[in-house]
Amino acid sequence: MNKKINQKKYLEALNFAFKLHSKQFRKGTKIPYFFHLSSVSNHVIENGGNTDEAIAGLLHDAVEDQGGEKTLKLIKKKFGNKVAKIVEDCTDTKIIPKPPWFERKKKYILDLRKKSQSSLLVSICDKTHNASCINNDYYRVGEKIWERFSVNKKQVCWYYESLGKCYYKNLKDHKVLKQNFKKLILEMKLISKKQ
Repeated sequence: MNKKINQKKYLEALNFAFKLHSKQFRKGTKIPYFFHLSSVSNHVIENGGNTDEAIAGLLHDAVEDQGGEKTLKLIKKKFGNKVAKIVEDCTDTKIIPKPPWFERKKKYILDLRKKSQSSLLVSICDKTHNASCINNDYYRVGEKIWERFSVNKKQVCWYYESLGKCYYKNLKDHKVLKQNFKKLILEMKLISKKQ
């Protein structure tokens, strides 16, 4: 069941996210990064998210990609504690430069188990969009897709499979969302074994 979205507040967040990420592109593509953020937010809304969750979907990468703690404080001031907390929970690091990939991802998964339902919802919507893009781009560019990552395809699959286990166990309800994520991960594992 969809909750009413405060469109005025949402538009303010949409514009803020656009400005923050206006010079950023998706890894290995010419697709403006903002479209990933709007896709995640739309997915949150389509899965019953409220205004704060939808805004957090737009801003989920702002802290780790656009200014760390300073950006988090700005989000808190502009959009409130709830949005800031979800964004912080969806951030794998506030440290610049970022720590090594495996260290960051392992900590993110361990910490995710203790997060709120709102944070888990935004996280699974983010990872669903990422996994879908990986799978679809595999069919567009083949094995080159794996060159976008600083780790090998086996580690990428480990990360998404581990996230899935966390979501299946800790995210309440959202049966369809979890089933779709599971299908994406099965497909990712299959394509990762192709040569």
